[in-house]
Amino acid sequence: MSPIDGRYADKTADLRQHFSEFALIRERVRVEIAWLIHLAAEPGVDGIDPLDDATRDRLVQIGEQFSVHDGEAIKTIERTTNHDVKAVEYFLKERLPENLLSKREFVHFACTSEDINNLSWTSLLARWRDTHWLPGIDALISTLQTFAQTHAAQPMLARTHGQTASPTTLGKEFVNVVARLQRQRDGAAAVALSGKINGAVGNYNAHVSAYPDVDWPEVSRRFVTSLGLDFNPLTTQIEPHDAIAELFDAVARCNIILIDLSRDIWGYISLGYLTQKPVAGEIGSSTMPHKINPIDFENAEGNLGLANAVMDHLSRKLPISRWQRDLTDSTALRNLGVGAGYTDIALASLRKGIGKLGVGAAALDADLEAAWEVLAEPIQTVMRRHDVPDAYEKLKALTRGQAMTAESIRAFIAGLEIPESDRLRLMEMTPAAYTGLAERLTREAVSPASSDR
Repeated sequence: MSPIDGRYADKTADLRQHFSEFALIRERVRVEIAWLIHLAAEPGVDGIDPLDDATRDRLVQIGEQFSVHDGEAIKTIERTTNHDVKAVEYFLKERLPENLLSKREFVHFACTSEDINNLSWTSLLARWRDTHWLPGIDALISTLQTFAQTHAAQPMLARTHGQTASPTTLGKEFVNVVARLQRQRDGAAAVALSGKINGAVGNYNAHVSAYPDVDWPEVSRRFVTSLGLDFNPLTTQIEPHDAIAELFDAVARCNIILIDLSRDIWGYISLGYLTQKPVAGEIGSSTMPHKINPIDFENAEGNLGLANAVMDHLSRKLPISRWQRDLTDSTALRNLGVGAGYTDIALASLRKGIGKLGVGAAALDADLEAAWEVLAEPIQTVMRRHDVPDAYEKLKALTRGQAMTAESIRAFIAGLEIPESDRLRLMEMTPAAYTGLAERLTREAVSPASSDR
């Protein structure tokens, strides 16, 4: 039904550890076990004694050694309960160590299913971000940094509005993307993913009915933070998922930047500014043997769009719940891996495509040599410095819509009433040399001191 698990299965197989039905069930089991252990260690909860090391280890192993067979057993129970979290509770009660069987009612104690679900989903999402997405985007940023550094001095005609414009360097155009990605990457890394475990409507109603003297917000805070999540102290029945929306918005902004990059690279390949190394055995067209299509960048653009479509919906839907609870988030949350999957496919395509890029020096040089009109900018700026009247207008009359050559530009310079030193400097200027501080800006941006990684 989906290319994520079909055509692109080899690129997304690792995500099954984060977003599959099996992964969700296993995480629910782990959260339920952790809550049971946490309760047993709480002095004010006198109905269950602290667990010895052996019992604690046996409980933890239920989650750590959770198998597909265990997942199938829970799904079998669910066919009767028609409730997925209750099925996990019943499964655990059957698997408790013998010395805990008399305390089985402390499994899922005072919990609503959303207590378990929000912690499970957010833990899985945090794990994907920290162990999968961040290394992936960092690897891409590193690849782009290397490309920018290598080509920091390669002059290139800029094309504002698609027209010839003041030259830049190839490396500078790539390091612009690095800076943008770095900012959004850091924003995504800084999102504090949060969780709650406070009962049916967020007020610890059931908790207090059983143990009125326990400081339940503090007990819950310690539990949630022990899972590596931020504690959300004020919720309804559901954790409002605002943090998930923040994360997906940040990842989506990275994806938008990468769409921009994919389109620019596609265009530069079309102009011949960038080339693609042929790969033995690959075919660009079923009928035109010469073609090497920019398919990696086209693939990335398409999949980034799909990723953002899903993430955009989730970031806008998940924070909305009617009154204290509705279940529209439940089915939506099961699609966290869809946005993540399409993002991973795109990142893989981009890394592959950039790894095959070369520089079309001949095309770059030819376009620069054919664009002497770009020197109208420095000439009129020097004229302005020396109070030459109507500097802009004179250059506009000379160059706009006209084919300029080195000779015609230099003939104009020769007639200017400006200091001789400036005249000689302008005479020596070429389009390829007119790149301002592009090389310096690039090298400073990719130097070790400019990055924490």
